Amino acid sequence: MHGLGWVVLVLALMEAGWLAFDGGRALVVGDYVTATSGPYAGQLGPWAKLVSAVGIEPRSTLMKSIHLVLGLAWLTISICFVLRLSWAWSGMLLCAVLGLWYLPFGTLLSLIQIVLLLLPAVRNAGA
Repeated sequence: MHGLGWVVLVLALMEAGWLAFDGGRALVVGDYVTATSGPYAGQLGPWAKLVSAVGIEPRSTLMKSIHLVLGLAWLTISICFVLRLSWAWSGMLLCAVLGLWYLPFGTLLSLIQIVLLLLPAVRNAGA
C-alpha cells in the first residue's frame, strides 16, 4: 500500500474507532464520553447541534446507533482497504463523506481522508 494509503488508514481507524467506541459505550452506559468538569462538563460537541438541526436527538438511541454502525462499518471497510479489495477505496471514500457531520475533529479527519483518497497515488494504487 502506498504511504498515503497508510495515512488514510490511520485516520480512518482513529475516527471509526472512536465512533464505534463512543456509540457502543453510549448504548450500554447511557451517554457518550463527555467532560466531567469545567465549563463543558456533560456537553456534547458541535456535532450535536448539527444533528439536532436535521431533527435527530443527539442522545437518542438512533444517534447512538448511527455512531456505532458507522464506526463498525468503517472499521470493517478499513480492513478491506488494507487487503486491497476492489471496492474498498469507494467504501473508504463513502465512509469519509458520511463522517463529515462529526464536528469538529471528525470533519477534519474526514476531509483529509477525502483529499488523500482522491489523489492519483492512492486512487490508482487500489489502496
